[in-house]
Amino acid sequence: MKALVAGWFSFEQMGATAGDLMAADVVGDWLREAGVPFDRATARPFSGGVDWRVVDHRAYTLLVFVCGPCGNGEPLTGLLDVFRHCRRVGVDLSMLQPVGEWNPFDLLLERDSDRATRPDLSLLCRQPKVPVVGLCLVHPQREYGCRGRHAEVETAVRRLLAAREAAVVPIDTRLDENATGLRTPAEVESLIARMDLLVTTRLHGVVLALKNGVPPLVIDPIAGGAKVSRQAEVLGWPAVTGADALDDEALRRAFDLCSTSAARVMARACAESGLPALYRAKEQFLKATALGQTLSAGTGDDPGEVDSHWLNTSP
Repeated sequence: MKALVAGWFSFEQMGATAGDLMAADVVGDWLREAGVPFDRATARPFSGGVDWRVVDHRAYTLLVFVCGPCGNGEPLTGLLDVFRHCRRVGVDLSMLQPVGEWNPFDLLLERDSDRATRPDLSLLCRQPKVPVVGLCLVHPQREYGCRGRHAEVETAVRRLLAAREAAVVPIDTRLDENATGLRTPAEVESLIARMDLLVTTRLHGVVLALKNGVPPLVIDPIAGGAKVSRQAEVLGWPAVTGADALDDEALRRAFDLCSTSAARVMARACAESGLPALYRAKEQFLKATALGQTLSAGTGDDPGEVDSHWLNTSP
């Protein structure tokens, strides 16, 4: 006995979903448990399987069609006809017609039909989770002139993400016009806070990630370093690369470091290390403001002269 596992992933441009592939994984596990060898029929863009149109059809004794809507029409009926010599099993299907009118399967374990409803098979899939990576890139900054390396940095970032399996979430911190549909500072920070790590060329990407214990892989897009590098430095965050020192292998190592639980602990510690300096700045601000108010009320001097006095108060 040899089985062929097919589904909507077996045909080009038929809308195959993640759930379809997960259900096929579950059926594959069942077949392995039963000791039945099998192939998976795939079509572009999916790979790792066989093309059901050109394989030796007689090599298979069992056809399993798995997951999704199922009705009497092409291309499904073409597949069923080619493998009509096989025992045909339908699993996790939503039958579009009454089972009494059309049921081409010797065994039908439908997801839903006019006779039965079952939970979807993806509940049983035990695939590993991949990191959820925020991607927060700054727009080209003309104020830095020829030092700007934004295009080169973005190309390097794309190579990095192509080399790692990850769920990438674009995040735009700009709010006058936002490319990702975010509307408020709270929405921006809440999204960043839910990432496993953040790849960013933005200063506030660095800060909001660290604030929420999310390790940022920081790339300063300005040759020689500018505000992004300085912010990471003052907070003590080490995963920083300069635009004039881009190295694919170094970026991959930094990505893997930022994916660890230790990096999350370090990120939160770095954010907390910056708080004393901010509290001191608050004290200076309040002291200077109070001094300015006192001088204005007590002397009747020109406000501009008073402002000059307290604004020049030493830190």
